[in-house]
Amino acid sequence: MEETMHVPEVVLNCGYKMPLLGMGTAAYPMPIDDLTSILVEAIETGYRHFDTAALYGSEEAVGRAVAEAIDRGIIKSRQQVFITSKLWCTQAHPQFVLPALKNTLGKLGLEYVDLYLIHWPVSMKPGPVDMLKFKKEDIVPFDMKGVWKAMEECCRLGLAKSIGVSNFSCTKLSQLLQIANIPPAVNQVEINVAWQQQKLLEYCKEKGVHVSAYSPLGSKGASWNSPIINDIATAKQKSIPQVALRWIYEQGASVIVKSFNKERMKQNLEIFDWELSNEDNFKIQDIPQKKGYNGEDFTHPNGPYKSVDEIWDGEI
Repeated sequence: MEETMHVPEVVLNCGYKMPLLGMGTAAYPMPIDDLTSILVEAIETGYRHFDTAALYGSEEAVGRAVAEAIDRGIIKSRQQVFITSKLWCTQAHPQFVLPALKNTLGKLGLEYVDLYLIHWPVSMKPGPVDMLKFKKEDIVPFDMKGVWKAMEECCRLGLAKSIGVSNFSCTKLSQLLQIANIPPAVNQVEINVAWQQQKLLEYCKEKGVHVSAYSPLGSKGASWNSPIINDIATAKQKSIPQVALRWIYEQGASVIVKSFNKERMKQNLEIFDWELSNEDNFKIQDIPQKKGYNGEDFTHPNGPYKSVDEIWDGEI
């Protein structure tokens, strides 16, 4: 067996440790037949943090992969992996939060998740989890206080070791912090060299909320389209993704990567034993900024989020 790579960890504001690089499992279409084996390969390679969601349809495969990895002796116990899942908008109602998490745990075959996130600061009419079939009239008022109180109850019951949010702006996060008894441990948002989110990074750091970055290579190849990243990668003899991921890591954020190719999985782990120079960072700051998702992109691997973004009133 190949020697696995060690991923650094961050101590969250709740005291729990989280690996700073995780494997994302959102893919459309989902490779249902072999996703479990892909995730077992990821565990063999060194991944210990897996990011799923009710929306993704990957919770069962994540659970099977953890069970298989334990059975095969790749890891010794459930405690050696960090599992994140998310509450979808149709379940973002105070009375549905706990049942939704219990349903997630049933699919995972686990007694708890390490981190449970509100997927968006949006509520939709209750119903099946469906990423494509929603209309503007499906959006209903988001009871932030009630939903977060239910999230806190999940934490108190031990069903979620940590709780947090996803796609919350500074404004939304400020509103939540004013009413929370248990502050969010994590805010998972889109961050990449083409959408750097410096204001949000600084605000979260000030408030002790860890930032986790999805879409770290940018939508539609933003990293590859940057001559600056290309030049830095050439000079450092690294790949373009490695430079883009390393930049996020140096901002103090964790990174949710997604590649189901074994060699790229390994390359994505090789970002912790080298550094970008000050000059590199100054160059990256000059990259033109543009948010990744557009309003018509319903088939993007991370879902139809821009459409939701346009419906709710607030900046991401």
